[in-house]
Amino acid sequence: MAHGFLLFLLFSGIISTNIHACKPTERSSLLSFASTLSSLHLNWTSIDCCRWKGIKCNQDGWVTHLLLPSKGLKGGIPSSSLGNLTHLTHLNFSHNSLYGSLNTQFFMSLNRLEFLDLSYNLLSEELPLSLPFSNIRTVDLSSNHFHGAIPPSFFQQASNLTSFNVSNNTLTGYVPSSICLRHSSPFLRLLDFSSNVFSGNLAPGLGKCSELQVFRVGHNNLSGLLPKDIYNCTKLEEIALPLNFLHGTISDKIVNLTNLASLDLYYNHFDGELPLNLGKLSMLKFLTFDFNNLEGALPPSLMNCTNLVELRLGSNNLEGDISMLDFSRLSQLTKLDLRRNNFTGTVPRSLYSCRSVKAIGLSGNLLEGQIEAEILSLKSLSFLSLGYNRFTNLTGAMKMLMSCRSLHALMLGGSFVGEGMPSDDDMVDFHGFQNLRLLNLDDCQLTGQIPLWLSKLRNLEVLFLAYNQITGPIPSWLGTLPRLFYINLKDNRISGEFPKELCRLPRLVYEPNIASQVEAFEIELPLTIGQNSNPTFLPHRLAYFAASLDLSNNNINGHIPAEIGQLQLLRKLALNSNNFSGIIPDQISNLKNLEVFNLSTNHLSGIIPLSLASLNFLKEFDVSYNSLEGPIPTSTQLQSFEASAFEGNPKLCGAPLPNKCRPNKGIDADNKNNKDVHNGLHQLPWFYMFTALGFIVGFWGVCGCLIINKRWRYAYFQFIDNVQDRLLYVIVTMRINMMKRRA
Repeated sequence: MAHGFLLFLLFSGIISTNIHACKPTERSSLLSFASTLSSLHLNWTSIDCCRWKGIKCNQDGWVTHLLLPSKGLKGGIPSSSLGNLTHLTHLNFSHNSLYGSLNTQFFMSLNRLEFLDLSYNLLSEELPLSLPFSNIRTVDLSSNHFHGAIPPSFFQQASNLTSFNVSNNTLTGYVPSSICLRHSSPFLRLLDFSSNVFSGNLAPGLGKCSELQVFRVGHNNLSGLLPKDIYNCTKLEEIALPLNFLHGTISDKIVNLTNLASLDLYYNHFDGELPLNLGKLSMLKFLTFDFNNLEGALPPSLMNCTNLVELRLGSNNLEGDISMLDFSRLSQLTKLDLRRNNFTGTVPRSLYSCRSVKAIGLSGNLLEGQIEAEILSLKSLSFLSLGYNRFTNLTGAMKMLMSCRSLHALMLGGSFVGEGMPSDDDMVDFHGFQNLRLLNLDDCQLTGQIPLWLSKLRNLEVLFLAYNQITGPIPSWLGTLPRLFYINLKDNRISGEFPKELCRLPRLVYEPNIASQVEAFEIELPLTIGQNSNPTFLPHRLAYFAASLDLSNNNINGHIPAEIGQLQLLRKLALNSNNFSGIIPDQISNLKNLEVFNLSTNHLSGIIPLSLASLNFLKEFDVSYNSLEGPIPTSTQLQSFEASAFEGNPKLCGAPLPNKCRPNKGIDADNKNNKDVHNGLHQLPWFYMFTALGFIVGFWGVCGCLIINKRWRYAYFQFIDNVQDRLLYVIVTMRINMMKRRA
């Protein structure tokens, strides 16, 4: 019996193997397909193609799945060879480099196809007239280069379609409403038309997609109102329409969408008040209405959305006392953005009960009072923006906030106006802000000097202290902060000289080992600086900030140090409107990444170094209103700027200025002087010192000995007398000989 059982297992295995072995015609088609494409990741060598990587077969040996995502495929889709795989149900060529168009004939033979994913390729041209297979359920053509309009007949035969994604292309025309007709695609659950160039209104018809769960049409050029029948899609879980030109009010009927978890209407023109019964959307997790024209108070029912994770209503015209709202019910809240509105009151104490909060944005409102100690209960707080309000007691706020160990970004600019910069005496035993990456105290009109406690922020990368009344010199320790690469001290009253230590900032010196250790930290909320009327948008990752040193509009004097050429990663250098004198260091030409360079309104002299012509990435350049002279160096870059970038220097000549230069043979010598003058300036005091020292040593080395030793003194004077007698004898003898010759 044992032998019989073994024979049975062996026989069964052989039969099973034969059943799943691929058809020779299928194997031939696959090899033909592989030969037409360039790929280093296909290793199809065995006899049975059903065992090849990315291939699945049915029991009859027909290929049903061809799954080759991220395999480095390059070339056009070989329709002739793939068209022979008539039993194919799943086709995935995503994340490759396929190009060309979609051939209608290719699809005609694949009438059993259910899943098609060609996303993240280089496919182009227009879409075919229709999807010629009725079994298709999922179509993903996102992140390609398709253009033109979607034909009205495209979905006529796709009666079983459940998911359709054409996001991130350049498709134009209207978003097709025919897709939701009952005889076309009644089972649709996902529609994604985002990041294209669709325009016009959203036509009615969406309401007929009774199974629709996800609808995305963000980042297009849509206008008009939301179609009323969209509120009939009661199974909708996500609506994403950001970055369009849609307008009108948000209908009260939105509460019909009881399954809605994400509603994103960011950056449109919606107006009016929020629906009073918005709180009936109890499943809501993400509510994003920022950058619209909404007005009125926040409906108290909003606090009934107890599943909210992100609430973003910034940049509207909302108002009311937010301290009256009960945020404590939003136990899952992680991000709150109410910036740039007209809210009044104080920071809601109930907000401190939201222990999961990571980001709070309240800047640009009419809030007042002081920062309460309860904020320390928010152990996960990473982002805090309270600027441009009416808060007071900056020193008290900083003393508390320095204990927030998770805090990465702190924006207080525009608040605490007219107070003093927290001094070292105020911040005794300072040990906080150990993880702070960004500090913004702009536009507070703060008085005092740059305090020493800032030197302990070893993780600080970005520092905004502009538009204050800060006095005193730039501290030398600022150049020792290991991660700092963005410094803005413009529009203060800073005096003294440019510290050479600032020229050794590790993140601005070309040191790959240091730069590679800095991870790309991402800001929790969109980052802006400035007032509500004219905010400046900043990158969402600190790594995307342009390395910058802005000391403009201060009282800094002295020479620009030659060591500034060490800051090779610097992209912006603004020293304008100060009292710098001397020449422009030739070493600035080492700043090969420089994009913005401004030395205007100083007292600089000499020529513009010829080497500045090698700065190929300059977008802004200004040396106006100095005392520069000589020709402007000839280069495509410098001559591309307006004459205003050089005006106020009467002795400058050459394009783009109208006055032409006369021939001057001393130009090269002057340029050499610009290179060497800093060395000369440093060597000149040493020359005088050594000269004086030599005189002192020589004088006292001789005279001192004569004064001290009497015998040496007599011998010295006797030696002088002998020399004098001999010299007199020689002169008298020469005169007698001359007289004899004349006689």
